[in-house]
Amino acid sequence: MIPIRFLLIAGLAILFHAIPSYAQKIEWEKSYGGKHSDYLFDAIPTADYGFLLAGSSVSKKTGNKMEEGSGGLDYFLWKMDEKGELDWQKSIGGSGADLLQGIRHTKDGGFILAGTSDSALGLHKKDSCRGREDFWIIKLNAKGNEEWQRTIGGTGQELLQSIWPTSDGGYLIGGSSSSNRRAGLEGAKEDVFGKNEDSRGGQDYWIVKLDSKGHAEWQKTIGGLYADHLRRVQQTLDGGYILGGSSNSPMSGDKSEKCYGESDYWVVKLDKDGVLEWQKVYGGSGDDQLYSLFQSQDGNYIMGGNSASGTTGNKNVSNKNGMDFWVVKIDSSGEIIWQETYDIGKVDFFTSMVEDRDGSLLLGGYAQSETVGTRRKDKEGINDYVAIKTNDRGEELWRETVGSGGEDMLRSIITVRDGGYLLAGSSKGSSRDRYSGIGRNDFWVVKLKDNKKKKEEKKPIEAFPNPAQQFTNVVVGYDFEKGTATLFDLAGRQLQQFDITDRTVPVDLGGLPVGIYIVEIRTNVQNDAVKIIKAVNRN
Repeated sequence: MIPIRFLLIAGLAILFHAIPSYAQKIEWEKSYGGKHSDYLFDAIPTADYGFLLAGSSVSKKTGNKMEEGSGGLDYFLWKMDEKGELDWQKSIGGSGADLLQGIRHTKDGGFILAGTSDSALGLHKKDSCRGREDFWIIKLNAKGNEEWQRTIGGTGQELLQSIWPTSDGGYLIGGSSSSNRRAGLEGAKEDVFGKNEDSRGGQDYWIVKLDSKGHAEWQKTIGGLYADHLRRVQQTLDGGYILGGSSNSPMSGDKSEKCYGESDYWVVKLDKDGVLEWQKVYGGSGDDQLYSLFQSQDGNYIMGGNSASGTTGNKNVSNKNGMDFWVVKIDSSGEIIWQETYDIGKVDFFTSMVEDRDGSLLLGGYAQSETVGTRRKDKEGINDYVAIKTNDRGEELWRETVGSGGEDMLRSIITVRDGGYLLAGSSKGSSRDRYSGIGRNDFWVVKLKDNKKKKEEKKPIEAFPNPAQQFTNVVVGYDFEKGTATLFDLAGRQLQQFDITDRTVPVDLGGLPVGIYIVEIRTNVQNDAVKIIKAVNRN
C-alpha cells in the first residue's frame, strides 16, 4: 500500500538561466498560496486566455488564499487571467486528506475534478469512503457550482491519477487499485460505485466509465502479479481508449508480456466497450516510469517518463548520466517509431509534455538535488523547472531552466491560448522576484513565450461551447470595468439581463427551447454581440 502522504510532492524556483540564441523568453511569474502548504498537481488553459490551477491545500485564509479549508488537505482551484491575476478561487474538502490530481473542461462549459480522498461523510463530502482511499469525482457547472459528486472505490486503496471527458458527454477515470470485489457481490449492478473484480496481485490498473450525470456504465481491472500503476487515460480517435503507466509484474494475470527490468512502461489499448485490443511493454533492465501518454495529431502515440535503464530490452538509446527523461513515439499498433533520452542531472524526473500544432513537443520536469560531500550544493538547472523543446522527431531545439536556491518541482506544462507556455508546479524557494515567505509550499507559475510562434489575435467576443445545451461561456476579448450581459431571442425579446465585471460570462440556457439566441455585451469600453445555438441534449 502507498500511504497518501507519499503522494505529496513539492518544490519550486526562480533564477532564469537563458541562452541568447533561444527563441523563448519569460513574460512573468507568480506565486499563490497560504502560510502552510499548497500542492499543485494539474493546470488547464481557459478560453479567455487565462488558466485554471488545480491542487490541494492545508493552508487557512492567509497569504493570497482567500478561502478557508474544510479539514486536512482540500481540493483547491485558482482561476487566473492571462496576466496571472486572480479571477476566483474555490476550496472543496472533507475532514481528511483530499488530493485533487486532475481537472478537465466539460462539453457543457463546466469542469470535472478528479482525485483521491480518505474523508468520511461530512462537510463537502457527500459519501463516506468504501475502503482506505477512494476516487472522488466532482462535476462543476460553468459558474463553478457543484452539480454532482461521486465516491468510487473498493475495500482497499484506490489512487486516481487521470480523467478524460469522452465524446458521449461522459468521463473515463483511471488510476490504481488494490481492492478486491466486495464479498457477496455478483457484478457492478449491485454496487455501481464499488469494485466488481478481484485484484490480480498488488496494485492494478482500474478504470471506470461514467455517463454525463456521473452514473457508472462499466469498469475494468487490468493487472499482473505485482504493482501496476496507471497514470494516464485518453479516449482515442477510433472511440476506444489508451492507458499508460508502469508495471513490474511478470507475464501473469492480464499481462501478456514479460518485464524487462525493475519496472517498465506498460501501454494498453481498449475498444469503446473496454475490451482489450493490444498491450505492449517498453523498457530496459533498470527502472522505467511512465508519466505522460497521449495520441498525437498524426494518430500515433507519444509517451514520456523517467528511465534508469541502459540500452537493454527494447530501449535502444542510452542514458547520459544516471536517470534521464525517456520519450517514445509508437504507431497505432504499439510499434516503436522513435525514442530519445534527455539529460539534466544525475536523477531527472519527467512530469509533463505537450504537443504543438506543428508536431513539436515541449517536455517538462526537474532534476533532483545533488550532494557534494556532506553539504548539498545544487548546480545550475538542478532542483529547477526544466522545459525542453524538441521537433516532431524528438530532436532537441532548446531548453530553459527556471529556479531558485530552494526546492522546485514542475508538475504541468500547458499551452495557453496566445501560443505561450505555462510552467506550473510547487515551490519552497524564494527570491526578490517572488512573493517570498507565503508558506512552506506554494503554487508557482511561470509564463514562457516562444517568439517563433504566431500569437492568436483576440476576438472582441466569443462563446464556448457553441452550440450549447445548458451553459455557454461568453468570453470578452478586452479589459473593462463594468458592463451588462443581455440575452435575446431572434424575435428581439429580452430573456435575461445581468451585470458583469469579469471577462468570462456564464450564460444559463436551461429551460429555453432549442433555437438561436443573441447575447449582447455592453461595457464601458464597447458593445458587441454573439449568436448562440441552443442544441438538443442527446446524452
